[in-house]
Amino acid sequence: MSDLPTLFLAVIAAATGVMALIQIGVLIYGVRLARRVNRLADRVEREIDPFLGRAQEVSSDAARATKLAVAQVERADQMMAQLARRAEETLDVAQQVLVAPARRALALIEGLRTMFSSLREPAGPDSDETKSTGEDEALFIG
Repeated sequence: MSDLPTLFLAVIAAATGVMALIQIGVLIYGVRLARRVNRLADRVEREIDPFLGRAQEVSSDAARATKLAVAQVERADQMMAQLARRAEETLDVAQQVLVAPARRALALIEGLRTMFSSLREPAGPDSDETKSTGEDEALFIG
């Protein structure tokens, strides 16, 4: 019976040795995998750097174009405001220069027409204002 514990001890030692070899294999595989991942990361970084640089250039160009567009829109807005103000001023001047004298002239012409029409028709006892017709008296109910 003394051989059995020695046999178990030999099995445990062999299992421990196999486990140590497996762990060393995993460690070596891990180191190789880490190197590959590192090389892949370096390669991706080298390939992506020009793309990121170009993207940054495009972004700065877009920002500059947006800034210029905003400036143009602001200028156009200022010009439209000035144009509206000048158009309003022009219409006010036109009204002062044209419309007001035209109204006065029309009032003068209407006054002259009224004056000449009153001169043509003498106001007397036979005038339309003092003359009443039978028709007017028939309509009046008193």
